[in-house]
Amino acid sequence: MSIEKRYEKIFRLVFPSPLSIAFLLTLLVFFLALIFQKPQDSSFLEYSINLLDFWQQGLWGDAGLIFAVQMMLMLVLGHIVALTPAISKLINSLTKHCNTTTNAAVITVFFTVIVSLFNWGMGLIFGAILARKIGEHSEKNNLAINYPLIGACGYVGLMVWHGGISGSAPIKVAEANAIYQLVGEHSNTSIPSSISLSETVLSTFNLITCGMLIVFLPLTAYWLSKRKHNPTDITLIEKIEESEKKNVSIGAEKLDSSKIFSLIFGVICFVTVIVLFQKSNFSVRVINPNLINLCLLALALMLHSSINNFIKTLDEAIKGASGILIQFPLYFGILGIMQHSGLIQLFSDFFTQYSTDSTFNLLTFLSAAFINLFVPSGGGQWAVQGPIIIEAALEKGIPLGKSVMALAYGDQLTNMLQPFWALPLLGITKLKATQILPYALVFMLVGLVIFSFTVLIL
Repeated sequence: MSIEKRYEKIFRLVFPSPLSIAFLLTLLVFFLALIFQKPQDSSFLEYSINLLDFWQQGLWGDAGLIFAVQMMLMLVLGHIVALTPAISKLINSLTKHCNTTTNAAVITVFFTVIVSLFNWGMGLIFGAILARKIGEHSEKNNLAINYPLIGACGYVGLMVWHGGISGSAPIKVAEANAIYQLVGEHSNTSIPSSISLSETVLSTFNLITCGMLIVFLPLTAYWLSKRKHNPTDITLIEKIEESEKKNVSIGAEKLDSSKIFSLIFGVICFVTVIVLFQKSNFSVRVINPNLINLCLLALALMLHSSINNFIKTLDEAIKGASGILIQFPLYFGILGIMQHSGLIQLFSDFFTQYSTDSTFNLLTFLSAAFINLFVPSGGGQWAVQGPIIIEAALEKGIPLGKSVMALAYGDQLTNMLQPFWALPLLGITKLKATQILPYALVFMLVGLVIFSFTVLIL
């Protein structure tokens, strides 16, 4: 049995669906709180009822629901932008240069990483479509390319996204009062209400990290492209059926097919973004999930030729957000139990006790990489692990921005092992998880070296 088959078998034996994992984590945290945090003057039944109340408070809390909707919009709008004619033209122009495995692999990795640093949903779909177009190009022209490698190159954006401007953790802590919402009242009165992107995504250490990823990941793709591989049969080109007769728009329907109407509203959104920046004296502190989503909405409306086209791509893009809709409230329910029962303090004390100032961020990074296998959503993981990290970092006096990014690096690293977010790519490319896994593992090892260097040295 090959290593890929063994991995697939182990994964199926050990890991249920992400939704089932969310339910199991809820039960685990519930019983941990019941066992370790029950007051002596309270019965198990009485405290169980209290924990259920804590859970439902987190489950339907305003902050959690707002964050869930923000992340859904970020994925959906990024997906819509990736399906615009302008992006399609860019992909087609890149495909023309992909006549060898080496060219195709390097080009796919480089542009997928760049796009993913801008938006994770857009990067995921961009990489998948680019890989698919390269496959079709090679099939049409009888080119011998390593298509599974190209598929893995299209997925590598999920290993860099959390260090970009759409990263769940850094943009969430950039919101006003974000830290207070995470840790509540605290004895340390000097804690900031939020953490600016200048301390996380736009910090010197993260910019250096992104630079290393942009350089070394394409070099890794180049090296992998030179390895021997078994020929892959590619059957991607589908017969194009005759299009149905277009209905003639009448009356108010003409607005839906109007290029100008869509463009006007997109420009209004874009002008609003500029106004918000101007009001903040062009400070990066104004960048938050809402602003990013407004930028994506502006791009989507301006780059699509009509409201009709926008709605068609919306119908396709929204399917990928179903996991966020159901899972995020569950993770915030877990957070509710941890906050109100005191489990956060218990876990943060563990971090404080068993780490030094120099190893704290490395421990954060490695633990986040492990937890991501069970909680494959960056936003969901931040909801569960973020408060623990912030609390422990405050107690040790460690810069919060670096710790937030250490968690972000760990979360994105093991996406190369976790097939949850690969499902859209696999559907578009018609590849199997076991085909891209060997190459994804190599990219992960390179990322492990780069991120470990960042959290230990920079």
